[in-house]
Amino acid sequence: MRRFGAMPVVDDVSLSIAAGQVTCLLGPSGCGKSTTLRMIAGVEMPDRGLVRIDGQVVCGDGAQIPPEQRSVGLMFQDFALFPHLCVADNVGFGLVHLPAAERARRVAALLERVNLPGFARKYPHELSGGEQQRVALARALAPEPRVMLMDEPFSGLDNRLRDGIRDATLDLLKETGTAVLLVTHEPDEAMRMADEIALMRDGRIVQRGAPYNIYNAPVDKAAAAFFSDINVIRGVSRGALTETPFGAFLTPGHTDGAAVEIVIRPQHLKIDFDRNGRGPNPTAQDGTAARGTVARSRFLGRESLVEFRMEFDGSTLTAAVPGVFLPNPGTVLWLMIRRDRCFVFPART
Repeated sequence: MRRFGAMPVVDDVSLSIAAGQVTCLLGPSGCGKSTTLRMIAGVEMPDRGLVRIDGQVVCGDGAQIPPEQRSVGLMFQDFALFPHLCVADNVGFGLVHLPAAERARRVAALLERVNLPGFARKYPHELSGGEQQRVALARALAPEPRVMLMDEPFSGLDNRLRDGIRDATLDLLKETGTAVLLVTHEPDEAMRMADEIALMRDGRIVQRGAPYNIYNAPVDKAAAAFFSDINVIRGVSRGALTETPFGAFLTPGHTDGAAVEIVIRPQHLKIDFDRNGRGPNPTAQDGTAARGTVARSRFLGRESLVEFRMEFDGSTLTAAVPGVFLPNPGTVLWLMIRRDRCFVFPART
């Protein structure tokens, strides 16, 4: 636990990361991710709790091992390279205990592994953002840490460069067998890099699991909305069923008369054409069609987003369609909802 004044910033967080595993601590800004990482590193003191690395207590129970003795590598958003040191000296900064010849060999080997041979005598200001990031990675790996802590290390890179750098970094970390804790607020980054995601909110971990599971079985509406846009249909559960304009939904586990929210992502809405005021016939998978009028459509490259004003209550639902689909505003179409892609949660006031 960590408090700032009377407010708990990190509360009852428990993480276990195996060697060679990448765990992503994912959540919005201000939820306690970076504070958690700093406590593991030793640059922030917890008010209560233990930090163990390889079974050794490094913080708590009377122990307080300084950061430089914890076998922890650190990578930050701004890379934090020393501007007055060349690349070789930056990478070798944590290897001063080694003989000069051995240190030089290790630095050269690391620069080769991050695809920067020949950069040893360059200075940080002579490098691109991607090159600086790779130097920072080599420097963090040089002492062969057991744990790598990464605090949004790719956020300073442009989008086109970022994916390639992330993939190369992930390959190298997997190769070294280092346990990795990556802090990010970007769901796409977490899905791309993590073996396991710990979703954090208000200082607590609210859900933890493999990317596939955490995306397809969110713990609540907020968790679903963190990974993508969502549509919400509200209703009342009666006899484990909730009647909606899209037909009845099974809502077991909700008390009779409880308000519920049926959540579906835009890519799981199905669009069909109007047939003289009639829509498609109901099906077991897609339920009953409901009529809507196109309010706006936008082409985003890989997909098109179409916003509908629904006839039954005037609400807005958004559908995502692969490729180009740009119906004119005012066009009447019908929507159906994939039953197996819906999530049902209790409505929150």
